[in-house]
Amino acid sequence: MKTIEPGAVKTSELHAYLLGAVAPRPICFASTVDTDGHPNLSPFSFFNIFGSKPPTLIFSPSRRVRDNTVKHTLENILATKEVVINVVTYAMVQQASLASCEFPRDTSEFVKAGFTPLPSEKVKPFRVKESPVQMECIVKEVIATGTEGGAGNLVICEPVLVHIDESIFDERGRIDPQKIDLVARMGADYYCRASGAAVFEVEKPNTQLGIGVDALPAAIRNSRILTGNNLGQLGNVHAMPVIDPAFHDDHLKQIFQYYSVSPSEMEAELHRYAKELLENGKVTEAWQVLLAGG
Repeated sequence: MKTIEPGAVKTSELHAYLLGAVAPRPICFASTVDTDGHPNLSPFSFFNIFGSKPPTLIFSPSRRVRDNTVKHTLENILATKEVVINVVTYAMVQQASLASCEFPRDTSEFVKAGFTPLPSEKVKPFRVKESPVQMECIVKEVIATGTEGGAGNLVICEPVLVHIDESIFDERGRIDPQKIDLVARMGADYYCRASGAAVFEVEKPNTQLGIGVDALPAAIRNSRILTGNNLGQLGNVHAMPVIDPAFHDDHLKQIFQYYSVSPSEMEAELHRYAKELLENGKVTEAWQVLLAGG
């Protein structure tokens, strides 16, 4: 394993490792204006949500590694304390990337990247019409993490008005990941698309504790077939399952018919079948299959 001590390598090298490892990162498409009202628009991937009461977003227009300069976005925020944060979707990712060019101060990235500015209601910066979620924010604080190239500037924002295109809602009125079709930043020139087969569900624990991987029977916990993810699913039940006499499964019957003469082969087949069930989200059924093996 490669071990790196920050400060012992070039900042550009460390920067590349960190961006490749800490990914994917959501993209803040920040719209600001200067004191004369000139608009600026730029994407930032050092961005996330950090609370909901009060709603808190933080992004970082870092100092450039190559020459230690700062972006117009930071200068505008320090002067006006306002920003609109727009989300970036797959349909607009190439335009958003174009907006990251270092255009002169008096050049509008809205015009250069082909976006439509919409007047905001509570702050001066414009919203991006093409973005399905636009958050008008006031800037509560800016924290500089350093003064050298690569240092961050944590812009702590509070949304005061959030605009959401209702076409991205599901039938319950929640944002549908397939409809919003977000993109996220990876390392180097890579992005990822957060929709389609890339989106999956993981049932999260609630106030009821999972039994844990350590509570699984040894034959299951030490399986050479079940993966760590499979064990995590099995350990996320709230009580150790017991055999259900009413459980019926034709494939399980076949396993017993064909492999009953070889206990080791039967166990392997039971684990393979349980793995298949788990990968299809059928945790209850997988437990019954595993318990059938004794």
